[in-house]
Amino acid sequence: MLILDANMILRFLLNDNEEMTNIVVSVLENNDTILLPEVLAEVVYVMNKTYKRTREYTVNIITAFMDIPAIKTEKKKIVTKGLQYFADTSLDFVDCLLCAYHTEAGYEIGTFDNKLLKLIQRESEPEEEPNDKPKEETETNSEDSQTE
Repeated sequence: MLILDANMILRFLLNDNEEMTNIVVSVLENNDTILLPEVLAEVVYVMNKTYKRTREYTVNIITAFMDIPAIKTEKKKIVTKGLQYFADTSLDFVDCLLCAYHTEAGYEIGTFDNKLLKLIQRESEPEEEPNDKPKEETETNSEDSQTE
């Protein structure tokens, strides 16, 4: 199993150096590779800060990269949820990963970061199940069934 570093992944995603991109393609064709969350955090940071890619673009291209059959993403469920939080919030990716560790794996997170705490709290609240029928309609149906 081969671990890809951020530079290899970036060359592939950005396709900004043909020679290096071809090397990465060859590596992916001839090896089983693993994508670590730590490396992915650097990739996300560089895509956004250095190359000024949008969050949406970054999430989409990384998600597509993770779907390449030769790539095994460590903690894929957590990484995928972290990418979702990254796309939906203004938090940095590491904070989004921390929230995903909380929601997907049950880890408690110690932080002074109020934005992260709000996301954790929001994501920890149980979702309300929608009521199929309004209360009045339910009561009316009950009365109708009693008169028959």
